[in-house]
Amino acid sequence: MFPIQDSAPRRRTPIATYLLIGINVVVFLLEVILPPHILQAIVYYFGVVPVRYTYPSVAKHFVPGLKYLDFITCMFLHGGWMHLFGNMWTLWIFGDNVEDRMGSIRFLFFYLTCGIIASLFHIYMHPRSFVPIIGASGAISGVLGAYYVLFPLSRIIVMVPILFFPFFFEMLAVFYLAWWFIIQLLSGTFSIVHQQIAGGVAWWAHVGGFLAGIFLHRFFCIGSENKSYKDESTPWGVIPLIHERSNR
Repeated sequence: MFPIQDSAPRRRTPIATYLLIGINVVVFLLEVILPPHILQAIVYYFGVVPVRYTYPSVAKHFVPGLKYLDFITCMFLHGGWMHLFGNMWTLWIFGDNVEDRMGSIRFLFFYLTCGIIASLFHIYMHPRSFVPIIGASGAISGVLGAYYVLFPLSRIIVMVPILFFPFFFEMLAVFYLAWWFIIQLLSGTFSIVHQQIAGGVAWWAHVGGFLAGIFLHRFFCIGSENKSYKDESTPWGVIPLIHERSNR
């Protein structure tokens, strides 16, 4: 199931969300023009490699000044167009509402905090891995965790391809995000059983980021308006909602 859009309203321009998307896109465009061997080195040094932190003898093979900085830099590197698009689209759908509730500065720190925790969770689950993890999905998983708590009754339009034909369905955010989390958890368990990162995806980073978002979002909402967003719209289909979103 691929999310198309949500019904939760927002009151302010999501500056931090736009900024994060812009930085990720610019960095990826720079990646595209780099020679393959240089790009590989950048991914290796600026991505998070678990053994770098679990086996001190391995750390000497990395640039000393980059230790711990990779917890931040890894969030802005992506492995391909679909990797970038999937992450940025998800941030676009869910990030604006969470930012609206927290405020732009707090949301930015929340995003980075969840990304760091996601990487730590992955290291804990795959301490012997030499595979660098890159991408914004750990931080975005934290955004999803916050959305799960803050906007559980928001309605999500999802697209499900069946025999090459797209079908659109409406469901509550609480069910969509619970389904998403279960998929990450099961896939992560599969990766542990088979002692490898299944499908090249850091599933446990997603799990860790989501849980971080659930438990930490309240600290970033302190002082903000606690009034719940009321969705006064009547039941809609796909076309009315898409029209509503395009006018934002």
